[in-house]
Amino acid sequence: MKIAVIGGGAAGLMAAAAALETNPKAEIFLIEKNDGLGKKVIISGGGRCNVTTGIRDVRTVLTKYPRGGKFLSSAMYAFPPEAIFEWFEHHGVPLKIEEDMRVFPQSDDGKDIVRVFETLFQHSNVHVWLGVSVQRVEKIDAGFSIVLKDETEPLIVDRVILTTGGQAYRQTGSTGDGYAFAASLGHTITELAPSLSSFTTAEHWPAEVSGLSFANTKISAKTPSKAHFTGPFLFTHKGVSGPAVFALSSLVAFEKFDQGHPLEVSVDLFPEETVEQLRARLVDASQQAPKKSTENVLSFIVPKSLATIVVRELNLGGKRANECSKADILGIARWLKGIPLHVMGRGAGDEFVTAGGVNLKEVNPKTMESLVCPGLFFAGEILDVDAFTGGFNLTASWATGRCAGGHAVIQ
Repeated sequence: MKIAVIGGGAAGLMAAAAALETNPKAEIFLIEKNDGLGKKVIISGGGRCNVTTGIRDVRTVLTKYPRGGKFLSSAMYAFPPEAIFEWFEHHGVPLKIEEDMRVFPQSDDGKDIVRVFETLFQHSNVHVWLGVSVQRVEKIDAGFSIVLKDETEPLIVDRVILTTGGQAYRQTGSTGDGYAFAASLGHTITELAPSLSSFTTAEHWPAEVSGLSFANTKISAKTPSKAHFTGPFLFTHKGVSGPAVFALSSLVAFEKFDQGHPLEVSVDLFPEETVEQLRARLVDASQQAPKKSTENVLSFIVPKSLATIVVRELNLGGKRANECSKADILGIARWLKGIPLHVMGRGAGDEFVTAGGVNLKEVNPKTMESLVCPGLFFAGEILDVDAFTGGFNLTASWATGRCAGGHAVIQ
């Protein structure tokens, strides 16, 4: 049996490894157009590779997917984060779970993850073709014909696994070939959009507090779904970023906004307090230092750099604490509980992830085989599956890759 895995990212690597493990006699062709395997795997997590999540409850893990959670259920239960952890450790890469439940190699080097597969494929029936571009994938009676650039003869195989990833950011060079292959074989591709991005705001003042972070902030978007997320948050020189922002960007991936039609968001820096509780704290701080400037008193509650912004935005400059009216103090509390921002665009986040992909209704979730074209399998980001940041996207790639690879080589 001959199997072609097109795409040497996380899903393709695991698919080839699973195919080899399931059927050592199968001849596997792993085709990657880059000059090396797992390029995106290596650079993920700032080069450390956020392999998976430390969360062990699969039901909880599946809630981290705004699209595709239900579809992933079978593959994820078959190869959950705990099994992924054990698999890599068994193959010689010690892992660690950090405080935020993200899992990394103990070496903090993403190359160690890819090296596992390079070692596995050295002495096996896996033929790794690097720098090779696939031009077309055609269904024929004998299986599939794969037309390769600069090759006169096509590669004929029994099964094909498409693991070409997404194309969230066209400017990075992603060409979307996998979507074209899938469409040519009868599949529907849903709308595509970038996910897990930072936000660029119309307001310029965030640049003045760039680098200021908060461990627990609720950010909400003014959308019909009233999308919101609570988590770590960061001001940047162009707007806002951090896990909470990345998650919200995922939830509003298909919202259209630009400079002329910005997305209204609000930022609650104190999600665990009510406006009244925060107002009471502000009153108490004012009474303790009535002759201090409003800015100085406010810096008891928020960093001084942000206190300066608050005072300016609410036109309270020059007022001492005892000169602030009840309305002024209430206004400060409300502002901190709902900082108004206008998002004009998306920027780079921690990950490059595509929302959208191959329509999940056309794929068997138990095997990853096409319901449209027998013998064709999918895994990874090419599917209409995406997650929040925290190792969940790689987790989906490992799980779907293992599922596709294991089933593709069964006679």
